[in-house]
Amino acid sequence: MTAGNEEPTTSFRADSLVLGMIVMLAMTIVQRGVGFLRGIWFCRLLDDSELGRWAMAFGFITLITPVLLLGIPGSLPRYVEHFRLRGQLPAFVRRIVIATLICGSLAVFATSIAPGWFGWLIFLEPQSQSLVHAVAAAMVAMIVFNFVNDLVSSLRQVRVVSVMQFMQGVGFTIGGIVWLSLGGGLLGLAVVFAATTLLATAPGMWSLRRGWGGLPSSQAPFDARAMWRRLLPYAAALWMMNLLGNVFDLSDRSMILHFSSGSESAGQSAVGQYHSGRIFPELLLSLATMISGVLLPYLAADWEAGRRQAVRERLKRVLLAGSVACTLGGAVVLWLAPWLFSTLLQGRYQDGLALLPMVFVFCSWAALVTIGQNYLCVAEKAKFVAIALAIGLTVNVALNALLIPLWGLPGAVMATLTAHGIVMFGVWLGMVVCGFGVDRTVIYVAVLPATLLAGPVVAIGCVVVTLLSSEHARHWSGEALDLISRRVTQQRTFGH
Repeated sequence: MTAGNEEPTTSFRADSLVLGMIVMLAMTIVQRGVGFLRGIWFCRLLDDSELGRWAMAFGFITLITPVLLLGIPGSLPRYVEHFRLRGQLPAFVRRIVIATLICGSLAVFATSIAPGWFGWLIFLEPQSQSLVHAVAAAMVAMIVFNFVNDLVSSLRQVRVVSVMQFMQGVGFTIGGIVWLSLGGGLLGLAVVFAATTLLATAPGMWSLRRGWGGLPSSQAPFDARAMWRRLLPYAAALWMMNLLGNVFDLSDRSMILHFSSGSESAGQSAVGQYHSGRIFPELLLSLATMISGVLLPYLAADWEAGRRQAVRERLKRVLLAGSVACTLGGAVVLWLAPWLFSTLLQGRYQDGLALLPMVFVFCSWAALVTIGQNYLCVAEKAKFVAIALAIGLTVNVALNALLIPLWGLPGAVMATLTAHGIVMFGVWLGMVVCGFGVDRTVIYVAVLPATLLAGPVVAIGCVVVTLLSSEHARHWSGEALDLISRRVTQQRTFGH
């Protein structure tokens, strides 16, 4: 057995958090830029009805897949470090693999025996059975990719994770645009997604194969019952988070599709307009998802080592940086939005343009919740996130059912904005109950994105005031100046 925290040089050497964030940020900027290009070209190559169908298919593939796995693979970022330090990681991962295979097989079996029902659920078209089978194939690819991604990320191999995600995003963009440009349809597009997603697992599989044999091992018997007793409550809470969060994310689009007045194509067109308005804001949400995924294993390692206050301070700084970034990014896009929609989207999505400020606000809040909920995950109190999402989902469904018949698409966005605000308040309250604490920074984090409703100039002004008055922002400045000073000193010493 390998003692303490030491491990053989052939095992996984964790990337530092700073290096990991820099590498992942750089790769994500490129990847999201490519994803943005993909979204623009999909809008140009598909009419709004087909775009709405693809939005529903893509949402089902990416959002429902984690729910079908009962939250079990999602426990990897929280518990990998715990079992690695005890020399029991292979036994732990082996049991997670078996559970994932069982859940994934049942999910695919369900889609194969009831394709008509799933066709109605996803597309409002029971006859789209071939497309449902293609979606099922894409689900299998997504399960494999997410498992490898979660395991490699849990081992803090951030550079490998960034390459995987870059390959998946860029590969699907190139393949999807080429396919649609050649006149291909949605069925082939789902197959292209499955193929490029499976291909993108190669770097992760190579990293796991190279480092797995060097993991520390223990001669003590593995207590599987104790593992499941600890993991299952966390997995159940995570499953509820995924279920409620993903249903929440899809609920507005589903209700627009089903509650919009007019024909079936009118509902699909409304979803397409709404999708166009989410292209820019969801860049921020995807960035927050990346940050959250990188951050969780590091927070878990600090928590396991007893450094609880370091977890709180680190998370507050990341949350404030995220809030500032979302607000500044939203302000810049709102400034450029008329040109972007008239030129890049050929003036075909004016409803999406009109709704952009509200969409930016609730996507920013969702991004901050995605990062903040890591505190409740490492504290093993994820049930508070599930409770907040349950309340928010109930409000979202009720308000959508009330406002869509009255006001159409704007009513759906107003309902979703209100529901996201409730979810954020609930998660913040859960964090406070679990010892996170409330200070000026937490208030800035929550309120700052809402200033986008007053326009880009007001939002930028509020960001400046926040940076001047926040203690954590001054801490950034001190760290930056200290880093610059050390670099200058090193360069002078090297020069002498």
